[in-house]
Amino acid sequence: MMSTDRLLAFAAMSFLLIVIPGPSVLFVIGRALAHGRRAAMTTVAGNTMGAFLLVVAVALGVGSIVERSVLVFTVLKLAGAAYLVYLGVKAWRQRGSLQDAFTGEKAGQGGLRTFWDGFAVGVANPKTMVFFAAVLPQFVDRAQGHIAVQMLVLGLVFNIIALASDSLWGLLAATGRDWFARSPRRLSLVGGIGGVTMIGLGVTVAVTGRKD
Repeated sequence: MMSTDRLLAFAAMSFLLIVIPGPSVLFVIGRALAHGRRAAMTTVAGNTMGAFLLVVAVALGVGSIVERSVLVFTVLKLAGAAYLVYLGVKAWRQRGSLQDAFTGEKAGQGGLRTFWDGFAVGVANPKTMVFFAAVLPQFVDRAQGHIAVQMLVLGLVFNIIALASDSLWGLLAATGRDWFARSPRRLSLVGGIGGVTMIGLGVTVAVTGRKD
């Protein structure tokens, strides 16, 4: 139904987006730093569920509109690229703010509350919304039909990568809580690198895409 080349290309672009410490990743890291490993993993589970709900919404509705209309696709793509650049600049300017996780979070939150907080962040993550609405349709093979099914498959690939990446971020942050706390510069470096990478991804999205 879908070529291996398309799946690998989508997986590669998804990986580039996912490993950037954006809203969801920073939220997971913040929970890990403030509450430890269990809270981080619960947050990741909720986040993944929220992101997959976005995939379903795009596959069953928004995605088909984007796929049929070059104008809608172009507007979304450029808006998405601009927003990714904006998020990158913001991440760079606020790269030291992760230190607030040690003072701004309250301990002792229940697992269900933590899950739903993660779900809310995942389903409302603007970076993920933009990616699914403007980038995901580029990798659909319209000649093969079953557009919605292809989008769901691509979304599943994205979520598997996100689950692995976010879990790793959470586990590393939970393990290295004291190490991070001793050096605000280390926290700042994470945000700075993520910001620059996000800007580059935004530019890439703006200059690539459909030619029809």
